[in-house]
Amino acid sequence: MKKTYKYYLLNIVTTCVVALFFSCKDNFKEVQKMGISENEPIGIAENINLIHTDSGKVKAILLSPKMLNYQNRDFPFFEFPNGITLDIFDDQNKKNVVVADYAINYSETKLIDLQGNVKITTSTNDTLYAEQLFYDQATEWLFTNKPVKFVKQGDVYFGNGFDSNSKFSNAQVLELTGTMTLDE
Repeated sequence: MKKTYKYYLLNIVTTCVVALFFSCKDNFKEVQKMGISENEPIGIAENINLIHTDSGKVKAILLSPKMLNYQNRDFPFFEFPNGITLDIFDDQNKKNVVVADYAINYSETKLIDLQGNVKITTSTNDTLYAEQLFYDQATEWLFTNKPVKFVKQGDVYFGNGFDSNSKFSNAQVLELTGTMTLDE
């Protein structure tokens, strides 16, 4: 009888250990996320002065009072809640300036959403004013369907939308609502 009892006890213990062993899974990433709420950024940077260079030449300078890093989300992004100023330099070192009250950069889609008093000034003093403007980094394309004001060589165009490449060589005000010419 003692042998049978030990045999059953050994089988039960073995079964439990095997069940526990196979029920364990690798949940290291879940454990890492436990201390971080998905609603909170994983990083905060203040007083940003980021200089991007390529082959020793300055290509862009990004200034912002605050950046929030939400790379921990399923759809990761960087948020600039207090706005940005971005100086972009071309191959001839001519500067274009982008200013916005708020910006968000979606990492996976490479789409930048600029909002609030958006102003882009080119090296030739062409200036675009909009309340919202999108920039597709993959195609280097600017667009919006919101009201815009575009100043080009003394002419002012008003419309409900804008399309252009990043060089403004084919800038188009959509749904033109008015134009005027400024006196020199």
